[in-house]
Amino acid sequence: MDVSDWIARCLKDVMDEGVGRMQSGLAVLASISSTSPFVGLFGTVWGIYHALLTIGATGQTSIDQVAGPVGESLIMTAFGLFIAISVVLGYNALTRANKGIVTKLNRFAPACMRSSSRAPKLNSSAKRTTNGQSDSLRLATRASATH
Repeated sequence: MDVSDWIARCLKDVMDEGVGRMQSGLAVLASISSTSPFVGLFGTVWGIYHALLTIGATGQTSIDQVAGPVGESLIMTAFGLFIAISVVLGYNALTRANKGIVTKLNRFAPACMRSSSRAPKLNSSAKRTTNGQSDSLRLATRASATH
């Protein structure tokens, strides 16, 4: 395997692993944001059910008998909507941030490959100079010192 192919494969593996880690919690956020309005709706139905039970038990339809359970149902609805809206906003912000990071990584990988392909090649069979360094090693040291 060529060194540049190995570097490309390593960069891709690291990028894929990082993207997977960044996206691991997004499915949970999507599930919470899609189910929380139904939890609020369930609270609404539960509150109305209790209001109807109170009306049935007392036989009165006064505001005093219905206000408590209906108020609870409205609070549950508002709570479900609050959670859903908050989580959707968080999900969208994280998705947008993840896309930005992935875009930067996708720009970085080819640039890294180009810079590694321009670097002088070190040859282990190069002839040794008088100070024990090979010509390739001196070229690589000189190239890195100029950058």
